[in-house]
Amino acid sequence: MAPASKADRKAALDVAAWMFNIVTSVGIIMVNKALMATHRFTFATTLTGLHFATTTLLTIIFRWLGYIQPSHLPFSNLIKFVLFANLSIVGMNISLMWNSVGFYQIAKLSMIPVSCLLEVVFDKIHYSRATKLSIVVVLVGVAICTVTDVSVNAKGLIAATIAVWSTALQQYYVHFLQKKYSLGSFNLLGHTAPVQAASLLILGPFVDYWLTNKRVDKFDYSVTAVFFIVLSCTIAVGTNLSQFICIGRFTAVSFQVLGHMKTILVLTLGFFLFGREGLNLHVISGMILAVLGMIWYGNASSKPGGKERRTYSLPVDKSQKHGLLSEAGDRDDKV
Repeated sequence: MAPASKADRKAALDVAAWMFNIVTSVGIIMVNKALMATHRFTFATTLTGLHFATTTLLTIIFRWLGYIQPSHLPFSNLIKFVLFANLSIVGMNISLMWNSVGFYQIAKLSMIPVSCLLEVVFDKIHYSRATKLSIVVVLVGVAICTVTDVSVNAKGLIAATIAVWSTALQQYYVHFLQKKYSLGSFNLLGHTAPVQAASLLILGPFVDYWLTNKRVDKFDYSVTAVFFIVLSCTIAVGTNLSQFICIGRFTAVSFQVLGHMKTILVLTLGFFLFGREGLNLHVISGMILAVLGMIWYGNASSKPGGKERRTYSLPVDKSQKHGLLSEAGDRDDKV
Protein backbone atom coordinates (compact mmCIF):
# COMPACT_ATOMS: atom_id res chain seq x y z
CA MET A 1 0.00 0.00 0.00
CA ALA A 2 2.85 2.39 0.79
CA PRO A 3 4.28 2.57 -2.76
CA ALA A 4 0.79 2.98 -4.22
CA SER A 5 -0.01 5.75 -1.75
CA LYS A 6 3.27 7.48 -2.52
CA ALA A 7 2.59 7.24 -6.26
CA ASP A 8 -0.95 8.56 -5.79
CA ARG A 9 0.35 11.46 -3.71
CA LYS A 10 2.96 12.30 -6.32
CA ALA A 11 0.38 12.14 -9.12
CA ALA A 12 -1.89 14.47 -7.17
CA LEU A 13 0.96 16.94 -6.60
CA ASP A 14 1.88 16.77 -10.30
CA VAL A 15 -1.69 17.60 -11.30
CA ALA A 16 -1.84 20.41 -8.73
CA ALA A 17 1.43 21.88 -10.07
CA TRP A 18 0.12 21.83 -13.66
CA MET A 19 -3.21 23.34 -12.66
CA PHE A 20 -1.43 26.06 -10.68
CA ASN A 21 0.70 26.91 -13.72
CA ILE A 22 -2.22 26.81 -16.16
CA VAL A 23 -4.50 28.98 -14.02
CA THR A 24 -1.85 31.63 -13.29
CA SER A 25 -0.48 31.64 -16.86
CA VAL A 26 -3.88 31.97 -18.49
CA GLY A 27 -4.91 34.53 -15.88
CA ILE A 28 -1.91 36.77 -16.47
CA ILE A 29 -2.35 36.57 -20.25
CA MET A 30 -5.96 37.70 -19.92
CA VAL A 31 -5.03 40.54 -17.53
CA ASN A 32 -2.12 41.68 -19.70
CA LYS A 33 -4.31 41.57 -22.79
CA ALA A 34 -6.78 43.89 -21.11
CA LEU A 35 -3.97 46.09 -19.78
CA MET A 36 -2.20 46.46 -23.12
CA ALA A 37 -5.10 46.35 -25.55
CA THR A 38 -7.69 48.31 -23.57
CA HIS A 39 -5.55 50.64 -21.47
CA ARG A 40 -2.64 50.95 -23.95
CA PHE A 41 0.08 50.04 -21.43
CA THR A 42 2.45 48.59 -24.02
CA PHE A 43 5.62 48.53 -21.91
CA ALA A 44 6.04 44.75 -21.74
CA THR A 45 9.70 44.64 -20.66
CA THR A 46 9.22 47.15 -17.85
CA LEU A 47 6.09 45.29 -16.74
CA THR A 48 8.11 42.07 -16.55
CA GLY A 49 10.64 43.90 -14.38
CA LEU A 50 7.79 44.89 -12.05
CA HIS A 51 6.69 41.26 -11.99
CA PHE A 52 10.09 40.13 -10.76
CA ALA A 53 10.28 43.02 -8.29
CA THR A 54 7.01 41.82 -6.76
CA THR A 55 8.31 38.24 -6.73
CA THR A 56 11.51 39.45 -5.02
CA LEU A 57 9.47 41.22 -2.33
CA LEU A 58 7.51 38.03 -1.61
CA THR A 59 10.68 35.90 -1.39
CA ILE A 60 12.15 38.42 1.08
CA ILE A 61 9.01 38.20 3.24
CA PHE A 62 9.02 34.40 3.09
CA ARG A 63 12.71 34.28 4.00
CA TRP A 64 12.08 36.62 6.92
CA LEU A 65 9.23 34.37 8.10
CA GLY A 66 11.50 31.33 7.87
CA TYR A 67 9.70 29.57 5.02
CA ILE A 68 12.76 29.82 2.75
CA GLN A 69 15.99 28.34 4.07
CA PRO A 70 19.42 29.77 3.16
CA SER A 71 20.90 28.21 0.02
CA HIS A 72 23.83 28.70 -2.32
CA LEU A 73 23.93 29.37 -6.05
CA PRO A 74 27.31 30.17 -7.68
CA PHE A 75 27.46 33.68 -9.10
CA SER A 76 28.56 32.43 -12.53
CA ASN A 77 25.48 30.19 -12.82
CA LEU A 78 23.24 33.01 -11.61
CA ILE A 79 24.56 35.39 -14.27
CA LYS A 80 24.14 32.75 -17.01
CA PHE A 81 20.56 32.10 -15.99
CA VAL A 82 19.65 35.81 -15.82
CA LEU A 83 21.31 36.41 -19.20
CA PHE A 84 19.29 33.62 -20.84
CA ALA A 85 16.06 34.73 -19.09
CA ASN A 86 16.41 38.40 -20.03
CA LEU A 87 17.38 37.56 -23.61
CA SER A 88 14.26 35.40 -23.75
CA ILE A 89 11.99 38.23 -22.61
CA VAL A 90 13.50 40.91 -24.85
CA GLY A 91 13.92 38.48 -27.76
CA MET A 92 10.27 37.42 -27.65
CA ASN A 93 9.10 41.03 -27.63
CA ILE A 94 11.34 41.95 -30.56
CA SER A 95 10.39 38.78 -32.45
CA LEU A 96 6.70 39.66 -32.10
CA MET A 97 7.39 43.18 -33.35
CA TRP A 98 9.57 42.24 -36.33
CA ASN A 99 7.78 39.07 -37.48
CA SER A 100 4.30 38.20 -38.64
CA VAL A 101 2.07 36.51 -36.08
CA GLY A 102 2.32 33.25 -38.03
CA PHE A 103 6.12 33.13 -38.00
CA TYR A 104 6.13 34.19 -34.33
CA GLN A 105 3.95 31.16 -33.51
CA ILE A 106 6.20 28.85 -35.55
CA ALA A 107 9.20 30.15 -33.62
CA LYS A 108 7.43 29.40 -30.33
CA LEU A 109 6.63 25.88 -31.52
CA SER A 110 10.28 25.29 -32.38
CA MET A 111 11.16 25.58 -28.68
CA ILE A 112 10.09 21.97 -28.20
CA PRO A 113 12.60 20.40 -30.63
CA VAL A 114 15.29 22.81 -29.36
CA SER A 115 14.56 21.73 -25.77
CA CYS A 116 14.70 18.11 -26.87
CA LEU A 117 18.09 18.73 -28.49
CA LEU A 118 19.46 20.32 -25.31
CA GLU A 119 18.38 17.35 -23.21
CA VAL A 120 19.77 14.84 -25.71
CA VAL A 121 23.14 16.64 -25.89
CA PHE A 122 23.63 17.59 -22.22
CA ASP A 123 21.65 14.90 -20.36
CA LYS A 124 21.98 12.02 -22.87
CA ILE A 125 18.19 11.57 -22.81
CA HIS A 126 16.52 9.08 -25.14
CA TYR A 127 12.98 9.40 -26.50
CA SER A 128 10.94 6.45 -27.67
CA ARG A 129 9.34 6.51 -31.10
CA ALA A 130 5.87 6.94 -29.61
CA THR A 131 7.03 9.91 -27.52
CA LYS A 132 8.54 11.60 -30.57
CA LEU A 133 5.40 11.02 -32.64
CA SER A 134 3.18 12.40 -29.87
CA ILE A 135 5.29 15.59 -29.80
CA VAL A 136 4.85 15.92 -33.57
CA VAL A 137 1.06 15.58 -33.18
CA VAL A 138 1.04 18.33 -30.54
CA LEU A 139 3.11 20.62 -32.77
CA VAL A 140 0.84 20.03 -35.79
CA GLY A 141 -2.32 20.59 -33.75
CA VAL A 142 -1.10 23.85 -32.18
CA ALA A 143 0.19 25.01 -35.57
CA ILE A 144 -3.25 24.48 -37.12
CA CYS A 145 -4.78 26.55 -34.30
CA THR A 146 -2.36 29.44 -34.27
CA VAL A 147 -0.33 29.76 -37.47
CA THR A 148 -1.93 32.04 -40.05
CA ASP A 149 0.09 34.31 -42.32
CA VAL A 150 3.80 33.48 -42.45
CA SER A 151 6.36 35.96 -43.70
CA VAL A 152 10.06 35.96 -42.83
CA ASN A 153 12.70 38.69 -42.93
CA ALA A 154 16.37 38.61 -41.97
CA LYS A 155 16.25 40.64 -38.76
CA GLY A 156 13.04 38.91 -37.67
CA LEU A 157 14.66 35.53 -38.16
CA ILE A 158 17.66 36.57 -36.06
CA ALA A 159 15.40 37.87 -33.29
CA ALA A 160 13.32 34.68 -33.33
CA THR A 161 16.44 32.49 -33.21
CA ILE A 162 17.80 34.37 -30.19
CA ALA A 163 14.40 34.23 -28.48
CA VAL A 164 13.93 30.50 -29.04
CA TRP A 165 17.41 29.42 -27.95
CA SER A 166 17.53 31.74 -24.92
CA THR A 167 14.08 30.57 -23.77
CA ALA A 168 15.01 26.90 -24.19
CA LEU A 169 18.30 27.43 -22.32
CA GLN A 170 16.55 29.34 -19.53
CA GLN A 171 14.01 26.57 -19.02
CA TYR A 172 16.69 23.89 -19.19
CA TYR A 173 18.70 25.80 -16.58
CA VAL A 174 15.73 25.91 -14.19
CA HIS A 175 15.68 22.11 -14.04
CA PHE A 176 19.49 21.82 -14.06
CA LEU A 177 20.11 24.28 -11.21
CA GLN A 178 17.36 22.86 -9.00
CA LYS A 179 18.73 19.35 -9.34
CA LYS A 180 22.44 20.20 -9.12
CA TYR A 181 22.23 22.50 -6.11
CA SER A 182 19.14 20.95 -4.45
CA LEU A 183 17.22 24.20 -4.70
CA GLY A 184 13.51 24.48 -4.14
CA SER A 185 11.42 26.64 -6.44
CA PHE A 186 11.27 29.54 -3.99
CA ASN A 187 14.99 29.19 -3.25
CA LEU A 188 15.87 29.53 -6.92
CA LEU A 189 13.47 32.45 -7.32
CA GLY A 190 15.07 34.07 -4.29
CA HIS A 191 18.42 34.01 -6.09
CA THR A 192 17.30 34.96 -9.60
CA ALA A 193 14.33 37.32 -9.16
CA PRO A 194 16.25 40.25 -7.58
CA VAL A 195 18.86 40.28 -10.36
CA GLN A 196 16.21 39.99 -13.07
CA ALA A 197 14.11 42.72 -11.46
CA ALA A 198 17.05 45.13 -11.20
CA SER A 199 18.30 44.50 -14.73
CA LEU A 200 14.86 44.66 -16.36
CA LEU A 201 13.78 47.78 -14.48
CA ILE A 202 16.98 49.52 -15.57
CA LEU A 203 16.94 48.35 -19.19
CA GLY A 204 13.17 47.94 -19.62
CA PRO A 205 12.19 51.59 -20.18
CA PHE A 206 14.88 51.98 -22.87
CA VAL A 207 13.91 48.71 -24.60
CA ASP A 208 10.22 49.62 -24.48
CA TYR A 209 10.91 53.08 -25.88
CA TRP A 210 12.89 51.49 -28.72
CA LEU A 211 10.06 49.04 -29.44
CA THR A 212 7.06 51.38 -29.04
CA ASN A 213 8.50 54.91 -29.34
CA LYS A 214 6.67 55.70 -26.08
CA ARG A 215 8.04 56.56 -22.64
CA VAL A 216 6.80 54.64 -19.64
CA ASP A 217 7.09 57.72 -17.40
CA LYS A 218 4.75 59.64 -19.71
CA PHE A 219 1.96 57.07 -19.51
CA ASP A 220 -1.40 58.19 -18.10
CA TYR A 221 -1.59 56.11 -14.92
CA SER A 222 -5.32 56.05 -14.25
CA VAL A 223 -6.75 54.21 -11.26
CA THR A 224 -7.98 51.38 -13.49
CA ALA A 225 -4.65 51.01 -15.26
CA VAL A 226 -2.76 50.92 -11.96
CA PHE A 227 -5.21 48.31 -10.68
CA PHE A 228 -4.49 46.07 -13.68
CA ILE A 229 -0.73 46.60 -13.27
CA VAL A 230 -0.92 45.56 -9.60
CA LEU A 231 -3.15 42.60 -10.49
CA SER A 232 -0.71 41.54 -13.22
CA CYS A 233 2.22 41.72 -10.78
CA THR A 234 0.30 39.71 -8.17
CA ILE A 235 -0.60 36.92 -10.59
CA ALA A 236 2.97 36.98 -11.99
CA VAL A 237 4.29 35.78 -8.63
CA GLY A 238 2.25 32.60 -9.03
CA THR A 239 3.23 32.29 -12.70
CA ASN A 240 6.96 32.57 -11.94
CA LEU A 241 6.74 30.16 -9.02
CA SER A 242 4.58 27.62 -10.86
CA GLN A 243 6.97 27.60 -13.84
CA PHE A 244 9.89 26.75 -11.55
CA ILE A 245 7.81 24.11 -9.74
CA CYS A 246 6.71 22.42 -12.98
CA ILE A 247 10.11 22.40 -14.67
CA GLY A 248 11.70 21.22 -11.42
CA ARG A 249 9.23 18.34 -11.11
CA PHE A 250 9.28 17.43 -14.79
CA THR A 251 11.62 18.69 -17.54
CA ALA A 252 11.71 21.60 -19.95
CA VAL A 253 10.39 19.38 -22.76
CA SER A 254 7.40 18.14 -20.77
CA PHE A 255 6.74 21.69 -19.63
CA GLN A 256 6.71 22.89 -23.25
CA VAL A 257 4.54 20.04 -24.57
CA LEU A 258 1.87 20.09 -21.90
CA GLY A 259 2.21 23.87 -21.65
CA HIS A 260 0.52 24.18 -25.02
CA MET A 261 -2.68 23.36 -23.15
CA LYS A 262 -2.45 26.99 -22.03
CA THR A 263 -2.44 28.05 -25.68
CA ILE A 264 -5.66 26.10 -26.25
CA LEU A 265 -7.28 27.62 -23.16
CA VAL A 266 -6.18 31.15 -24.07
CA LEU A 267 -7.65 30.72 -27.56
CA THR A 268 -10.89 29.38 -26.16
CA LEU A 269 -11.24 32.10 -23.52
CA GLY A 270 -10.29 34.72 -26.10
CA PHE A 271 -13.09 33.59 -28.39
CA PHE A 272 -15.66 33.83 -25.60
CA LEU A 273 -14.39 37.02 -23.93
CA PHE A 274 -13.19 39.04 -26.92
CA GLY A 275 -15.35 37.75 -29.77
CA ARG A 276 -16.03 34.46 -31.54
CA GLU A 277 -15.30 35.48 -35.11
CA GLY A 278 -12.06 33.44 -35.14
CA LEU A 279 -13.68 30.23 -33.93
CA ASN A 280 -14.19 27.88 -36.87
CA LEU A 281 -13.92 24.20 -37.76
CA HIS A 282 -10.27 24.66 -38.81
CA VAL A 283 -9.28 26.00 -35.37
CA ILE A 284 -11.43 23.50 -33.46
CA SER A 285 -9.87 20.56 -35.33
CA GLY A 286 -6.40 21.87 -34.44
CA MET A 287 -7.36 22.15 -30.78
CA ILE A 288 -8.69 18.59 -30.71
CA LEU A 289 -5.56 17.25 -32.43
CA ALA A 290 -3.29 19.12 -30.00
CA VAL A 291 -5.15 17.81 -26.94
CA LEU A 292 -5.05 14.24 -28.27
CA GLY A 293 -1.30 14.67 -28.84
CA MET A 294 -0.83 15.84 -25.24
CA ILE A 295 -2.74 12.85 -23.92
CA TRP A 296 -0.65 10.55 -26.12
CA TYR A 297 2.55 12.23 -24.92
CA GLY A 298 1.58 11.74 -21.28
CA ASN A 299 0.84 8.07 -21.89
CA ALA A 300 3.87 7.35 -24.10
CA SER A 301 6.39 9.17 -21.91
CA SER A 302 5.18 7.40 -18.76
CA LYS A 303 5.84 3.93 -20.17
CA PRO A 304 9.20 2.18 -19.51
CA GLY A 305 11.79 3.47 -21.98
CA GLY A 306 9.51 6.19 -23.25
CA LYS A 307 9.97 9.07 -20.88
CA GLU A 308 13.27 10.84 -21.48
CA ARG A 309 15.34 7.90 -20.28
CA ARG A 310 19.06 8.49 -19.75
CA THR A 311 21.02 6.25 -22.08
CA TYR A 312 24.20 6.17 -20.01
CA SER A 313 22.39 4.64 -17.03
CA LEU A 314 22.00 1.38 -18.95
CA PRO A 315 25.63 0.12 -19.29
CA VAL A 316 26.74 -1.61 -16.09
CA ASP A 317 30.43 -0.83 -16.50
CA LYS A 318 29.75 2.92 -16.51
CA SER A 319 27.47 3.02 -13.49
CA GLN A 320 30.28 3.89 -11.09
CA LYS A 321 31.77 6.48 -13.35
CA HIS A 322 28.46 8.26 -13.77
CA GLY A 323 26.99 7.51 -10.38
CA LEU A 324 25.86 11.02 -9.63
CA LEU A 325 24.36 11.48 -13.09
CA SER A 326 22.58 8.13 -12.93
CA GLU A 327 21.05 9.15 -9.63
CA ALA A 328 19.79 12.35 -11.24
CA GLY A 329 18.49 10.31 -14.15
CA ASP A 330 16.62 8.05 -11.79
CA ARG A 331 14.92 11.07 -10.36
CA ASP A 332 13.94 12.21 -13.83
CA ASP A 333 12.57 8.77 -14.71
CA LYS A 334 10.37 8.82 -11.63
CA VAL A 335 8.80 12.11 -12.60
